Amino acid sequence: MKFGGTSLRDATAIRSVTKLVRDRRQLSPVVVVSAHAGITNKLVALADAAAKTTVDLETMLGEIEAQHRSILTDLALDASLLDSLFQDLRDLCRGIRLVGECSPRSRDAILSFGERCSARAVAAAFDADGIEATAVDAFDLGVRSDSRFGNALLQVDDGRIASAIAKLRGVPVVTGFIAKDANGNITTIGRNGSDLSAAYLGNAIDADEIQIWTDVDGVLTADPRVVPTARPIAEMSYDEAAELANHGGKVLHPASLAPAIAKSIPVRVLNTHRPDSPGTLIVEQSDDPSLVVRCIAHKRHVTLVNVESSRMLAQAGFLAKIFGCFQRWNISVDMIATSEVSVSVTLDNTVTLDNTDQLEEAVRELNDFASVTVEQDLGSICVVGHGIKNRLGVPARVLAPLQQSGIVVRMVSLGALKVNVSIVVGGNDLDAAVRALHDEFFTEDGQAS
Repeated sequence: MKFGGTSLRDATAIRSVTKLVRDRRQLSPVVVVSAHAGITNKLVALADAAAKTTVDLETMLGEIEAQHRSILTDLALDASLLDSLFQDLRDLCRGIRLVGECSPRSRDAILSFGERCSARAVAAAFDADGIEATAVDAFDLGVRSDSRFGNALLQVDDGRIASAIAKLRGVPVVTGFIAKDANGNITTIGRNGSDLSAAYLGNAIDADEIQIWTDVDGVLTADPRVVPTARPIAEMSYDEAAELANHGGKVLHPASLAPAIAKSIPVRVLNTHRPDSPGTLIVEQSDDPSLVVRCIAHKRHVTLVNVESSRMLAQAGFLAKIFGCFQRWNISVDMIATSEVSVSVTLDNTVTLDNTDQLEEAVRELNDFASVTVEQDLGSICVVGHGIKNRLGVPARVLAPLQQSGIVVRMVSLGALKVNVSIVVGGNDLDAAVRALHDEFFTEDGQAS
């Protein structure tokens, strides 16, 4: 059972989580927690400011401590419960200030305090309510990663995690988002990485089900902030959910399904605030012959890179040169479209680039053998559903409403599995395009058409 930040935002929310866990106690749950809502953002700001002598760190630290103490007090817990962690965080920030630099390693160490504090508060709340529980940092269970700070890759478990969990008292309350590398350094596995932590632990213990508890009624047909008529999806397949997550769906971490898929463990997305809602069940196969499209996802702040050269014609290895360049500059590509003399790719600015210098250097290298243009602040849309491969004319249904709305499509990509059709549009056209597509494939009450 993974609980996100909004599910743990305050004492009232934590009491709701306590009841959810109590009701499922006979199922021997393992609980995975994110930081309290807002804390990770404050820790990011703290890491950014730690080396700057002009910033008042005491005020920033005080705000973080005050939010945690307020939650502890409202839960009638010892307000000094987290004092040792607060002192460790304070000492770390002083060390960064002294050396005048916040390294990626130090940044991950700072960000880890959100989950570490949350786990201890939640476990204490369980204990106070009569549910025996133990807070534990994931790395103390043997959760290991490589050393790519900020976006670390979890390492294969050899059975050590299940063995460690079995020795814990009561309900384990485990930190999401964090691990340790081979040198004992704390790492983080990417924003919203607690979903991946939960799936990874579920795989390790051969869980019957992985539950992602959030603040919405499961996976929706579109982002409700853009499409108010979006409705929950009762069931979807792993590959549909993976496409949704990879193309901007906010409910699941893009990598979170892989550990579940490896052992065919069902994943259920549920609403902490509406526990009686059925949510969305994600399973290996979920085919509905009447369904054309399952959902529509989108991303903002997308960069489109066009590489064009007549030397591509009948030249072996030309694509290798292009993607070798992206690899050298550690740039991850999302969508791809090719023709005889050009290659177009999209980059997700929010996760792909550490800084703009990476892209500038890659473009400079590509310009040595091709003509390169870059368009920024675009939007991408992914129309997802198994019906795409089973029905004629779905790509035409994707493009037609956009044409009628006067929206220019910059790029089109049809996945080889034919589970999705992806397009790129101008950033200012993104919301209108998503709504037009939702109107095309779903009725006003959110049902597929």
